[in-house]
Amino acid sequence: MTPTVTGLYAGLLALMLVPLSFRVIGMRYRKQIGIMDGGDREMACAMRAHGNFTEYVPLSLILMALVEINGAPLYLVHLYGAVLVGGRALHAFGLSRSPGASRPRVAGMIATFVVLISTGVTAIIQFGGT
Repeated sequence: MTPTVTGLYAGLLALMLVPLSFRVIGMRYRKQIGIMDGGDREMACAMRAHGNFTEYVPLSLILMALVEINGAPLYLVHLYGAVLVGGRALHAFGLSRSPGASRPRVAGMIATFVVLISTGVTAIIQFGGT
């Protein structure tokens, strides 16, 4: 089975990563910061929004693909994907506005953890008996 549903969300998330990357690149150029954040709070926020995205999205997509390939209902995989995309958008939006806790940032992390936990448990159930 080909993970077509997961492929859709991988594509959407790839398109979300590009603006986060361009934001960091543009800020580095504009502020002349070659490495790290140069003590600049705005740069630190941009870097963490990008970094956090790249830390959580790959494992989420791998788990989604695994449970889809192993026969999870497609509506469930769509639900995981929609929650992940929404959560990552909320987190990036919240972190881009403030380095501290904000409702969008917290909601985005909760959504991401819900997907990781749900897909992780689903994978354990699916693969634990083999």
